Amino acid sequence: MDKTQGKFDTKYWLNVVAVISTILCLGFLYYGFKINLFTSEDELASFLLKFGILAPLVMIALQALQVVIPVVPLAMGLVVSVLLFGPLKGFIYNYIGISIGSIIAFLIAKKYGVGVLKLLFKEKTVAKYRKIGLTKEFVGFFTLAIFFPLAPDDFLCYLAGTTKMKLETFVPIILLGKPLSLACYTFGLSFLTNYMTSFIK
Repeated sequence: MDKTQGKFDTKYWLNVVAVISTILCLGFLYYGFKINLFTSEDELASFLLKFGILAPLVMIALQALQVVIPVVPLAMGLVVSVLLFGPLKGFIYNYIGISIGSIIAFLIAKKYGVGVLKLLFKEKTVAKYRKIGLTKEFVGFFTLAIFFPLAPDDFLCYLAGTTKMKLETFVPIILLGKPLSLACYTFGLSFLTNYMTSFIK
């Protein structure tokens, strides 16, 4: 008798979940672009408000999605999050969502390799940063880049997954580095919004 018969095949079911999740994400992206969800702040805000008390969870999921699938604009999500939930809660939701998305992106690249980079990003960008990823200095470079507000975080997270960097090194860098760059975005947007509102009045 086959001893493996009847045992729970974890790898198989993880692959099934991955395929289903991919299909659902692609379906949601199609729907989102069709209704201008990712190109209109008003549409995104209206979409989130439909979920009531669950709106923060949806916001977190969307921010995670924009890291995993870079076609979704980050800046618009940051703006809407601040406008709907305020600077503090907006910052927290952005932080949780983007951190989760960053870890997922890293794990995807760790599993599928450089091919993911070539699929999602321009060849010129991949060639430029791939050389850095092969050096011993990459961990230091990555750490500084994550702290820097204007760095291409989604790409860097995928790139990190193709290097020898381990998850236990990656996660602390993200969790400690993200707050500074997100705070610059979030509270900067809040200040700008308040300034513009007072100016109009």
